[in-house]
Order: sequence, then structure tokens, then C-alpha cells
Amino acid sequence: MNEDRHVTCCKTLHLGNLEEIYDQVEFENRKQYLTGVLELAIEQRRIHRAKRLMKQAGFPAAKTLDNFDFNPITFPQGLDRTALTELHFIKRRENILCLGAVGTGKTHLAIGLGMKACLKGLKVTFYRAADLAQKLLEQHRAGTVGQFMRRIAKVDLFILDEVGYVPFEKRASQLLFSVVAGSYEQQSLIVTSNLEFGRWNEIFGDDRLTAALVDRLVHHAHILAFTGDSYRLRQAMARRTDAVTGEVG
Repeated sequence: MNEDRHVTCCKTLHLGNLEEIYDQVEFENRKQYLTGVLELAIEQRRIHRAKRLMKQAGFPAAKTLDNFDFNPITFPQGLDRTALTELHFIKRRENILCLGAVGTGKTHLAIGLGMKACLKGLKVTFYRAADLAQKLLEQHRAGTVGQFMRRIAKVDLFILDEVGYVPFEKRASQLLFSVVAGSYEQQSLIVTSNLEFGRWNEIFGDDRLTAALVDRLVHHAHILAFTGDSYRLRQAMARRTDAVTGEVG
């Protein structure tokens, strides 16, 4: 009977998870115990929310910033590693533009920052540029592109990955421009690209549109330059060296 009343009270107060955790806190005194239970409930809710936000974000893989190598990154004036990883730029609605060769860690950093934002309870969405272009064209043909863009506009952090790998057709370029224009000073973007801005007209196919798009991106932005060899190539070479060393040994 007491157990039933306990469950009913939790549901009435919308504290459904208390019945799962109330026996996980050691009892020293009533105030300490109540505080401990409530703090544990809050932490579990935070974790559940973060997991839900990560799933909704659409990350292609889970990446964290633990042991991430920041050495290949040249930071601009006004931004350092600490400020970046503490996500101050999101609150200020600033952009992070990651430019550099393939395999130097741009996507890893973008996902790591995105997942950390989810842990802080922020809404994130992740798209590879080619996938977003295709999605926008599909939504345009279905007459629902406006609704789709409004969903993107509601997130705190929008990550656009791999700009420059695949050129876009004219309509896709226009729709992508609309997404970026809609986010201007309204949310933060992280953009990764293997091309310098001077070559973006090769993928957007329109000099005026490209200039307007870049202008919106770089305003209120921090540009990170990634240098060095491909991270994946370094890993492959390290495995090969280990294998050869093992054979010799």
C-alpha cells in the first residue's frame, strides 16, 4: 500500500524516476537524503535529455574531445582552445569555420563540440552539405521546404559538414543560401570545408550568391585553420609501422 502511494505521489509531481533511484542514496539525515535524491533525479534527467538531443542531432558517429589533438589548429585572435570548448560562441551566436585539408580533424572537432552542446541541453542538428542539399531539393519538390527550414532555425547550433566535396546544382545552392541567410545572427553555425573561400564559387556555381553566403558566414565568425597530414593517414601509417615492427621482432 505504501509503495502504491509512493508511486502515485511521484506521478502527481511528475517525478516518475524517483521510484527508480530513491534507494541509491545513503541516508544520513532527512535533509541530506532528500537533497541527494533530488540531485540524482536532476542529473539523470540531464543525461536522458542529452541522449535524446544527440539522437535528434543526427551525428554520423559519436566523437568526443577527450584526447583530441588541437596542435594542427591555428586559432584566430580572440579565440583559444578553452573558449572554444566551453562553447561561449553559441551563446553569442557566433560561427566557427573549420578550413583545411581532408582528414585533419575538422569533422571530429565539429561533432565533439556538438555533442558537448547536447550535454549542456542545447539543440543541435548535423548535416553533411551534400546530404542537406539533397534533402532541401526533396522538401522543395514536396512543397515542405519552408517547414523544414524552420525546424533547422530552431536549433542552437547548426553543423554543416564537408562543404566543398560535391558541387551543387543551381536550385540546391539557392536553398542552401536561404538556410545560411536564415541562421544569420539567429543561431551558431559550425562549417567544415576543404576549400578556401576563394574557391567556393566552384561548388555553388554563382559568384554573387557565393559572395553573399561567405559574407554572412564570416561576419561574427572565428576561422580555424587546420594544417598537417591527414589524421587517418597518420593512423594507417602507425598501424603499418607497428605491424612491420612486430614482424621484425
